[in-house]
Amino acid sequence: MNHLSELENRTIYILREAYHRFKNIALLWSIGKDSTTLLWIARKAFFGRLPFPVMHIDTSYKFKEIYAFRDRYAVEWGLDLVIARNDKAIAEGMGPKKEKLECCNALKTEALKMKINELGLKALLLAIRRDEHGIRAKERYFSPRASDFTWNYRHQPAELWDLYKSRLGAEEEHFRVHPMLHWTELDIWRYIEKEKVPVVSLYFARGGKRYRSIGCETCCMPVASGANTIQKIIKELETTKVAERSGRAQDKESAYTMQKLRSLGYM
Repeated sequence: MNHLSELENRTIYILREAYHRFKNIALLWSIGKDSTTLLWIARKAFFGRLPFPVMHIDTSYKFKEIYAFRDRYAVEWGLDLVIARNDKAIAEGMGPKKEKLECCNALKTEALKMKINELGLKALLLAIRRDEHGIRAKERYFSPRASDFTWNYRHQPAELWDLYKSRLGAEEEHFRVHPMLHWTELDIWRYIEKEKVPVVSLYFARGGKRYRSIGCETCCMPVASGANTIQKIIKELETTKVAERSGRAQDKESAYTMQKLRSLGYM
C-alpha cells in the first residue's frame, strides 16, 4: 500500500467511525482544495452517496468561482447542500471593512453556530490539517465543543491506538471531527493529481500569480507563481519556503487571532 492509500484509508476509517457514533452529522465544505478532497473521499467511503448533508458557510464575500464550483458539483454529485449564512449581520452592515476578528466571528462562526443549532447536529466533519497553521496542530481527530461552541485547546482528549472520545461531557454540545489532520498540503495535491479531483480554477496561476488558500475574496491575495497545472503546483510545493496561508489577511492569520477565533468556534 502506498502513502496516499494509507492516508485515504485512515480518513475513510474516521469518516465511517464518526457516522457510526453520531449519525446526525454534516460535512463542512468551504469549496477549497482540502474540503473538496475530504468530500471526494467521503463519497468513496459511503459508496458514492453521502448519508448526511454538506454545509457551506456563505459570507456573501466569496469568490464568484467558488459559488460557481459549489453549485455545479452540488448537482453533479447529488449533495444535500445546506447554506449557513448570517443574514441579520450582513443586513446590519457586517463585512470586510470591519475588524477582521469581528467580521469572521459574525459571518463565519455565528453563521455556523446558528445552522448547527437549527439542524441539531452532534458532529461536524472538517478538512483541517495540522501542517496548515500552528494553532491547528493542537487539534484532535475527535474534538469536543462546549454548549456555547467554545474550544478548550488546553484540555484536549488523548488519542492513543485509534481510541477516540465520542461521549459528550456535561458542558459539551457537539464534536468537531477532523479526518484529514494527518495530511499535508503536498499530500493533498498529489492525491488530487492521482484521483483527478476537480478544484477551483483560482489555484492555477494566471499572469504570474495564483491562490494557495481561498475563502473570502476580500481577505485573500494571490502569491507569485507560474504553476498553472497540478504537476507544476506539486513541483513548486516540493521546494517553496512560502507559507500556505501567506496570502490571507495577516491580522487574521496571527497565532493569537487564529487561536482566539478557534476558541470561539471558528473552523
